[in-house]
Amino acid sequence: MPFEPGKLFPVGEEQTALFVIAKCKHGCICLSVVNLFVSLARMLWRLLALLLGLSISASGAELVLDFGRPDVDATPSGFTNTLAGKGRLGRWRAVADAIPGNTNAVVLAQTSMDVTDERFPLLIYEKTTFDDFTLTTKFKLVEGVVEQMAGIVFRYQDEKSFYVIRISGFGNNLRFYKVVGGIRSQPIGPSIQITPKEWHELKVQCEGNKIRAWLNGEPVLPELTDTSFAKGKIGFWTKSDSVTRFADTRITYTPREPLAQVIVRDALREYPRLLGLKIYMNNEQGEPCIIASNDPEELGEKGGSSEAGAITVGNVYFGRGKDSVSVIQPLRDQNGDPIAAVRVVLKSALGQTEQVSLQRALPIVRFLQARIRRAEDLR
Repeated sequence: MPFEPGKLFPVGEEQTALFVIAKCKHGCICLSVVNLFVSLARMLWRLLALLLGLSISASGAELVLDFGRPDVDATPSGFTNTLAGKGRLGRWRAVADAIPGNTNAVVLAQTSMDVTDERFPLLIYEKTTFDDFTLTTKFKLVEGVVEQMAGIVFRYQDEKSFYVIRISGFGNNLRFYKVVGGIRSQPIGPSIQITPKEWHELKVQCEGNKIRAWLNGEPVLPELTDTSFAKGKIGFWTKSDSVTRFADTRITYTPREPLAQVIVRDALREYPRLLGLKIYMNNEQGEPCIIASNDPEELGEKGGSSEAGAITVGNVYFGRGKDSVSVIQPLRDQNGDPIAAVRVVLKSALGQTEQVSLQRALPIVRFLQARIRRAEDLR
């Protein structure tokens, strides 16, 4: 749940707020014993994440994508269900299936069978943007009357701009496409034989402007060179009524730090007495989400109406906690348009007014603003 110290009010409408301890995830209004439990829980979560999902080595990090539990009838957490082309959204769920070496694995399944041509269901992993990476995934073509396809999108910008490598069971081929502004490039790739209802392995590698691919351990593309996209998201792709499964998806990459996180860290160094500092931007659904924070575990968490108001119309908000005050202000691009929101959490002082709080937050906002020119700079 997003941190809201009591309730935030637009500047000029300060009111007496009610405070609920359960709403304050960040410890600003909680008793010391709750703070202790929160700290211990976060330490345990960091350890669990290292053990189960993310391992660091000299060559970078390995991320194993978690599709959730097969008994949850929802899009897996941390992913966005979207669509390129026409038709209905796909239906992406975690299901149980046997894969080589594991008879009861949790795999990802796309089960919607809308036969619309030029319909490309996408499931995008939202938590990380990748530049150089190596991805391996198992896939299985399960069913489909019009199409039986599986693919990986990478260096994804939005549903109209990305790279994709896909395999067609009916077409008996593998193809690389570049999509820019919704316009698809000429396909590149060989004819191949893909057995349906069996697991296969696809490997995709990006290094700088070089793109390579392997199928079942064998190279299947000439080394490609393209400079359209230097970084982006990674996700899963199907077409039309393809029922497709993916499993054991691993990404080895060099972690990159977005500018938003860099300037938050620099601001905390410059203003060490801050209790909290977070930057929000809208996701593809238009919802404000944390893209940088003094607490990295909050990345991806959704904001509330106050953050939305700051981003969409440039409103400023103020709220009081038990021992803190919170100010939300817009961050603007070089044209003066709001592109993000920043939440500044300060220790409250006796008798501190709304105006004093705004004045205290102003140099911090200016420090951040001086580093920003465009929305793309923050990602």
